[in-house]
Amino acid sequence: MSYLLRIDSSASSDASFSRQVADSFTGAWSGDVVRRDLALNPIGHLDAAGITARTTPADQHTPEQKAAAVLQDELVEEFLGASAYLFAVPVYNYSMPSVFKAWLDHIMIAGRTIGLGDATLTAGRPAVIVSARGGGYGPGAPMHGKDFLVPALETILGDPNLMALDVRTITPELTYALTMEPLRHLLPLHQASLENAHAQARRQAEDITKITAAQTAI
Repeated sequence: MSYLLRIDSSASSDASFSRQVADSFTGAWSGDVVRRDLALNPIGHLDAAGITARTTPADQHTPEQKAAAVLQDELVEEFLGASAYLFAVPVYNYSMPSVFKAWLDHIMIAGRTIGLGDATLTAGRPAVIVSARGGGYGPGAPMHGKDFLVPALETILGDPNLMALDVRTITPELTYALTMEPLRHLLPLHQASLENAHAQARRQAEDITKITAAQTAI
């Protein structure tokens, strides 16, 4: 347990603001990074073979169940092996990209990564969500209350009966101000939000580096 696991999910490649802010985090991170880019190498959605493989004895697996179990074992071991997490997950249509949801569905397995309460293996490990969004979702904004990504991820990743991670969230906003004429007047707010997000990412990287180093030294 000695690396940062970074998961990218934006389809926008280097133009992605979530990726760019995540880059600021990894640039300030001291230690190894294991990176999985779900946009470049997407994982198929969880299917019947993947679900039934979890409760069927290995010696009774069909070829499809065997392949699904191999994939899930790889993803779960990669997840459990990390000491900290960085999730770059932009808002797509009020929620998360389907490739990230597919990854979650494969690793959320009762008795392995979730549902253990005080015995949850990842309890207390730090995790940062970087979630860029085209509009503004804060109090007073027209879209307030319509962010269905951050609340869901904070529950999935942070709930004591699920993954129980120590979740921190960074949300660069108003990215559409760069490309949508009706939002041009919000460009200064976008720029301020983005600068703040990069600064937060660097601070969180430095803080979490210290936390993981102290845990390793114990």
